Amino acid sequence: MGLDGKAPNHRLRHDTQKEFGGTLGAVCIPIFLPLTVLFLIGLSRSPEASVLQWPPSLPSYNQLLDPLAPVLLLGWIALHILLYHLPLGKVSEGLVLRDGTRLKYPINGIHGLCVSVALLSLLMWLGAPLGYLFELLLPLAASAIAVSFLLSIYLYIRSFWAPSHALALGGNTGNPLYDFFIGRELNPRIGNFDLKYFCELRPGLIGWVVINFGMLMKEVELRGSPSLAMILVNSFQLLYVADALWNEEAVLTTMDIVHDGFGFMLVFGDLAWVPFTYGLQAAFLVVHPQTLTWLKAVFILLLNGMGYYIFRKSNSQKNQFRRDPTHPSVTGLETIATATGKRLLVSGWWGFVRHPNYLGDLLMALAWSLPCGFSHLLPYFYVIYFTVLLVHREARDERQCKAKYGLAWDAYCRRVPYRIFPFIY
Repeated sequence: MGLDGKAPNHRLRHDTQKEFGGTLGAVCIPIFLPLTVLFLIGLSRSPEASVLQWPPSLPSYNQLLDPLAPVLLLGWIALHILLYHLPLGKVSEGLVLRDGTRLKYPINGIHGLCVSVALLSLLMWLGAPLGYLFELLLPLAASAIAVSFLLSIYLYIRSFWAPSHALALGGNTGNPLYDFFIGRELNPRIGNFDLKYFCELRPGLIGWVVINFGMLMKEVELRGSPSLAMILVNSFQLLYVADALWNEEAVLTTMDIVHDGFGFMLVFGDLAWVPFTYGLQAAFLVVHPQTLTWLKAVFILLLNGMGYYIFRKSNSQKNQFRRDPTHPSVTGLETIATATGKRLLVSGWWGFVRHPNYLGDLLMALAWSLPCGFSHLLPYFYVIYFTVLLVHREARDERQCKAKYGLAWDAYCRRVPYRIFPFIY
């Protein structure tokens, strides 16, 4: 029986297909990914920066400890909890839940970014040693990992008091290890404070920008001015974060919010993986400065611009179609009817490849790595990892869409044969 005594929840336990390697993945990933974060940060700060070094060297216990790190991290999270609750921006409704209700979400993440930038500017004007973030990277990452585990344990325990309709379809298998990893509860809330939505776009994503700026200031301390490569990396990644927060409402229709439970997978990704691995290029450039010609810089700018254009246009088209299929910007697009009553786009960006937003994302990822040159593989970790991630996520999308839309999805795949890369994949 389900948590509320209803039989349908019992069926979910047996019919759910496990993701990420099932129980084995749920055991290994929470061990190896935190070690990977610490390994990559330590590597980016070393003169060799060799990912092929064997055995890989992990930082010592003493390198992970600094009493300032947990204070800064918890203060940072508290600041953004406060900004989340301020009456700024609008309030938007999410998609319809299984019980027929819609949750309300404050759309004010861009205000959090602006306040953060203003605080950084004030600290810089006051002469605060922002470059010290470079020395604090490992202790901050260790603190973020610890917070991720503690929050995940809390989420798992509290999920047993949630009604069955509030559980994620894939997170109620009855296997404690897997459910802890994948997340049992879909939208855990404390009052109106949505924990998953908050972590998705606030402390980790904006923290990524702050860490990058700290790396830039460290370069200023060491060399008197930031390099062109560092400026490009900071600018590209700031644009990416600002775009995500400016279009924050779009996250309400994503797989993370609509489908996935909030467990260790998303908690660790939001609070530790994103801020401490997505910006490895900036940390790398502090120790391994690169000289860029203006011709190379222009090429990298154009590549990032092309990726951003594809990413933004395709996402905007998809989100507009999901929210209002009668909007003039999407009414002229060709669609396929499905048995669910919804329609699938088969023209515009979504008639080009099945996931044009992923294509744009990967072009931008490559542009973030190119300013670091070709002498080391480490700065390309993000684009390699992101390619694997998006191919895996695309496979998850395919399975879910096939199960949901059936023959209509088969017809769409015949019309749009390429998944991410046109004429390649």
